[in-house]
Amino acid sequence: MSTDGGSTVQTGRLAKPEGVLAPRYRWVSVGMCLLVTLAAFEALAVTTIMPTVSRELDGAALYAFAFAGPLAVGVVGMVVAGTWCDRGNPRTVLFASVGLFGAGLILAGLAPTMGLFVTGRLVHGLGGGALTVALYVIVARVYPPPLHARIFAGFAAAWVVPSLIGPVIAGAVAETVGWRWVFLGVVALVVLAMLMVVPAMRGVHGPEERPAGGRTELVRAGLAALVAVAVLALTLAAGSRGPVQWLVPVFAAAAAVAALRPLLPVGTLRARRGLPSVILVRGIVAGTFFSAEVYVPLLMVTQYGASPAVAGLALTAAGLSWAAASWAQGRFPAIGHRLAARLGALGLTIAIASLLVTALTGASPVVVVVGWAFAGAGMGLLYPRLGVLTLEYSTPADQGFNSSALSIADSTGSAIALATTAIAFSALGGAASPIAFAGVFAVNGVLCLAAWLCGGRIHRR
Repeated sequence: MSTDGGSTVQTGRLAKPEGVLAPRYRWVSVGMCLLVTLAAFEALAVTTIMPTVSRELDGAALYAFAFAGPLAVGVVGMVVAGTWCDRGNPRTVLFASVGLFGAGLILAGLAPTMGLFVTGRLVHGLGGGALTVALYVIVARVYPPPLHARIFAGFAAAWVVPSLIGPVIAGAVAETVGWRWVFLGVVALVVLAMLMVVPAMRGVHGPEERPAGGRTELVRAGLAALVAVAVLALTLAAGSRGPVQWLVPVFAAAAAVAALRPLLPVGTLRARRGLPSVILVRGIVAGTFFSAEVYVPLLMVTQYGASPAVAGLALTAAGLSWAAASWAQGRFPAIGHRLAARLGALGLTIAIASLLVTALTGASPVVVVVGWAFAGAGMGLLYPRLGVLTLEYSTPADQGFNSSALSIADSTGSAIALATTAIAFSALGGAASPIAFAGVFAVNGVLCLAAWLCGGRIHRR
């Protein structure tokens, strides 16, 4: 017998709580976690194999765009999917987002040129942004509240596992059967995941009452599109020369900031204490970490002649330290939010400093691997706390907006930082020049300083 919305079952004389792997939830739980795993694997795999893709498709000019583009259009996917879920059926949103996700993988895997490869990445990014929102809404519609924490823990585990083994596997696949199978091979797994999820989607429906405010939601979608266009222009400017390389970024950055303001809590761009600074710090640390990470394998491949599998070891080290630090921050309450912010900034600073020293002096690649592990540890300490603080500072009326703002800060912070480092990298000579790598990591150092300055403002007075 079930009670409490399906959260317990009667077994003999004792009521036993149902879990996310109970018969009624088993396949949808496994399927959704597999989708998260595949999304995480692709994010890490692309970072590992991009030096190989860039060399084979002669795509050095679009190297950073292949990372920043999907993040930028993902913001549009998040906003549109959120509105669609509120006004329609999240089941439809899930199917559409997975369709885009798979189509992007196929296009990238079959692309004969870098331009088509990037197009596939944009389609993949649009679907990935929408997929995240759809999964969260479906959790609310399928599972009773007592199981929400458990399925979200499953999502976290599904993201950590690929970070441990994904880079090495992607590198090995690229060296043996070819980098294209890193994309094409995942499509079959996406279909398998959907076969698990689809049966449970029959009972998922849209809201009984459609919310008002359609015009406001349309404006939000338009602003998200403007942010995406501005970031894409900012990234493309990295491959230009002359005045265009410097004028376009100024106007694009101004447009992105203007469009972002209504999508974030009031005072975010001024680092107001409390929630605004939490959102801002999330964008800063995401930008610091992910804009540096894409150059870590490239540094090892071009400057040290490392294979893709060996270059992926640095990403694996960061994944291990991220998982360990995440476990520690949840296990020891003595690590308060403010201390976590300082330790997170310290880990990133040590990592960026080690990369900068390596680029300038030609130090052993072991320094890169060890140093990047500090970056993972810093993110593992700080990232979960920023999510917790966002919910602490939210009320039921604004939980959706604030959660969306956190995701938007993640994506746009990373995309803008990637565009900025790409401009520095291109202006200083590209992959053939150690100074270009030093310029990238110097930009990351400025972001580390911003994380230190804003980290102390995540608490209200």
